[in-house]
Amino acid sequence: MGVNLGKGQRISLDKSGGDRLTAVRMGLGWRAARRKGFLAKLAGPREIDLDASALLFAGGQLADVVFFQHLVSEDGSVRHLGDNLTGGSGAGGDDEVVLVDLARVPARIDQIVFTVNSFTGQTFAEVEDAFCRLVDENTGQEIARHTLSGGGPHTAQIMAKLHRADGGWQLQALGEPAAGRTFEDLLPAVAAHL
Repeated sequence: MGVNLGKGQRISLDKSGGDRLTAVRMGLGWRAARRKGFLAKLAGPREIDLDASALLFAGGQLADVVFFQHLVSEDGSVRHLGDNLTGGSGAGGDDEVVLVDLARVPARIDQIVFTVNSFTGQTFAEVEDAFCRLVDENTGQEIARHTLSGGGPHTAQIMAKLHRADGGWQLQALGEPAAGRTFEDLLPAVAAHL
């Protein structure tokens, strides 16, 4: 189990032996909050479509984006494994995955911001067990986890960012509530974290 990151915390992605991570997986998991009351049980579980996106920045300018309609970055270093329209069972598995080959990310890309938005428009008050996590893609070891807790009236979160520092990469948990159904809606809020 990796480090459980609180909002704003940072960790280096250098390994203990001095090696650097070369490939990471950012996983997003969630499930719809259980409905309450007799009629809610008859209606069954609601479906909530959360979407993970990776926004690649160069010098504060959006250079590329990877999301459910554009699954691979122009340079091939970042890949989205596909859209999940309903979320999981709450068992802790990743419902959407973005792979980042850190060794292939072009030098001009200095930040990769991960966002999640409710494409179907439900608020995070209607979502349970939401998290993002960073995994060493080569070993499968979880490096860090950030719980997207607190519910609330917002429809999006600016989850975390990878950024270049001291010749390597660092992860910073952001967990910043935002409003929007798509990554485009989130760009003004993301700008504050660059």
